[in-house]
Amino acid sequence: MLNNISKHTINKNSSLIDALKKLNDIPKYLVLFVLDSDNKLIGTLTDGDVRRAIINGVNVNDTLDKFYHTEFYYLNENNFTQDDINRAKQKDINILPIVDDNNKIIKIINFKKIKTILPIDAVLMAGGEGTRLRPMTENTPKPLLKVGGKPIIEYNIDRLNQYGIQNQYLSIKYLGEQIKDFCNNKDSDINFKFVEEDEPLGTIGSVSLINEFKNDNILVMNSDLLTNIDYADIFNSFKEKDADIIVASIPYDVNLPYAIFETDERKVKSFKEKPSYTYYANAGIYIFKKEILELIPKNQHFNATDLMQVVIDKGLNLVHYPIRSYWLDIGKPKDFEKAQQDVVHINFD
Repeated sequence: MLNNISKHTINKNSSLIDALKKLNDIPKYLVLFVLDSDNKLIGTLTDGDVRRAIINGVNVNDTLDKFYHTEFYYLNENNFTQDDINRAKQKDINILPIVDDNNKIIKIINFKKIKTILPIDAVLMAGGEGTRLRPMTENTPKPLLKVGGKPIIEYNIDRLNQYGIQNQYLSIKYLGEQIKDFCNNKDSDINFKFVEEDEPLGTIGSVSLINEFKNDNILVMNSDLLTNIDYADIFNSFKEKDADIIVASIPYDVNLPYAIFETDERKVKSFKEKPSYTYYANAGIYIFKKEILELIPKNQHFNATDLMQVVIDKGLNLVHYPIRSYWLDIGKPKDFEKAQQDVVHINFD
């Protein structure tokens, strides 16, 4: 996202020389969005447009309404799909405005910095004491322990932001003020909000305390994961399968070193020589429809596994998404050591 919208906009009554000065201040982007007197988006102006105008004899004091583009690509905040974003990227559009229903710019997206925009609000569970990692967590909350010189939670915050997930809630308790300070001092356009538990509410119970989700889809994840999961891919799978909840999973292979008999009550029917089995373990990342929040009891200890069981009991659609990329739950000292070794080889781009 581009934070300073005014830096990238210009009024249609401005002069060509005004446009040149503004473009000179944003050399990486070289595009301005043209506004009318009511600050509504009406066109675009690029460095190339200005050069062609000068070649065609336009005076530097002439106003922009002679040569700005009126046909351009933009998104409405309440009415766009992933297909719309993909079409913009296919047209090699790197800078894209998002407007409200009054056609006023509320965000400017830089696709050189983010991958897409997912209609998701995220909740990072960051309230645990990290007892298995003591003494490292005696004075530092586990999410702020550094891996490769960067706090664990920052990898997750930044990864979510790469997918346009800017509404990020953090559920905090143990040494929570440190997490608050870290987020509030982070130089980003992420919209951080905090949920503070008076008593431990389990791995998903605190989500019931949030009443202001903007999007219709909620992502909940543990903040102590190190992963480069593709959030767009899991979200697309969630939508394609019309899931009520999708749970990220980790393939877990079991290789048995012996021949295994298949039997009935009377005899051996067959056997498999040194078989291999693949099971799928819960990876601690969930996406669900907002209405599923109604199944989480208020102010009660409630785990994500409890929620999954309720969804199954009600006959709703619970699916899983096997993670094919890197994933590590940093729960024990050996996990922390492995993370330090692995992080230099993980691609987070």
